[in-house]
Amino acid sequence: MAGAAGIPIHDVLHGLMAGGRGSQSAAIVWRLRLPRVLLAGMVGGTLAVAGAAYQGVFSNPLADPYLLGAAAGAELGATIAIAFIPAALGANTVPVLAFIGAAGAVGAAFVLGRSAGRGRSPTMLILAGVAIASFLTAIQTYIQQRESGVLRQVYSFTLGRLGTVGWGSLRLALPYVVVTVVVIMLHRRHLDVLSLGDDEARSLGINVGRARLALVVAATIGTAAVVAVAGAIAFVGIIVPHTVRLAVGSSYRVVVPLSLILGAAFLILADTLARTIVAPAELPIGVITAFFGAPFFLVVLRRSRGLGR
Repeated sequence: MAGAAGIPIHDVLHGLMAGGRGSQSAAIVWRLRLPRVLLAGMVGGTLAVAGAAYQGVFSNPLADPYLLGAAAGAELGATIAIAFIPAALGANTVPVLAFIGAAGAVGAAFVLGRSAGRGRSPTMLILAGVAIASFLTAIQTYIQQRESGVLRQVYSFTLGRLGTVGWGSLRLALPYVVVTVVVIMLHRRHLDVLSLGDDEARSLGINVGRARLALVVAATIGTAAVVAVAGAIAFVGIIVPHTVRLAVGSSYRVVVPLSLILGAAFLILADTLARTIVAPAELPIGVITAFFGAPFFLVVLRRSRGLGR
């Protein structure tokens, strides 16, 4: 119902049942608003679940889905596509190269972290991710300076771009999101055990290296997929899991499924605010999530220091 043009609930229901046929309102509901709301839910849920997984794997309350350079890789891939690949080759070049960039960045972080610490130390992976992200961001900045005409499109991607998506973007990301959610759901018990420490986890029969690898790869695949189609939307992976923990406790058997639901709801709400606050114009959704996320990050940081972490 919400947007630059308000649509009554009966027109929304008619547009859904008619598949977008019959009126302009029905077409707006089916072709623009429904895929946007569904994508916002999918992106928010995926980022929240990935954030919960990263925080459990790395025992770090400030870990988020972009920890290993996924966002920097996706932004570089998207920048290359926008700057150097003609639009006539197809609209999917941006998400495809963004996905390749995100996956490549995380792969490089794994290789670098493994060479430094044999892949066993979460700290080495985090440091490798920071180094890779810094390097890729430098390349992206150089391209933007050389190709200044693409700055507007690049900034649109880096601040989130749910307003330019459609059914094709949903179909593109959905298979990877399903894999991510299923794998993390199946490893909820492992996340609880990993929170006790590696030695305790091994004594309980958990293959720590394999469990950590499966969780990080699954979370990264989903992150890369949603960033590829929706741009880099920050803070969802920090805000939502911590809110769930404050409400229901720290067991990942509960945190993971509730993060999926609350993450979807949070980003749908944020997107609704983004397209109604200054209607008929729109705010980038990344501005809305940062408005809520930056103060929340500081609260989490202060609380973590208070707990001695």
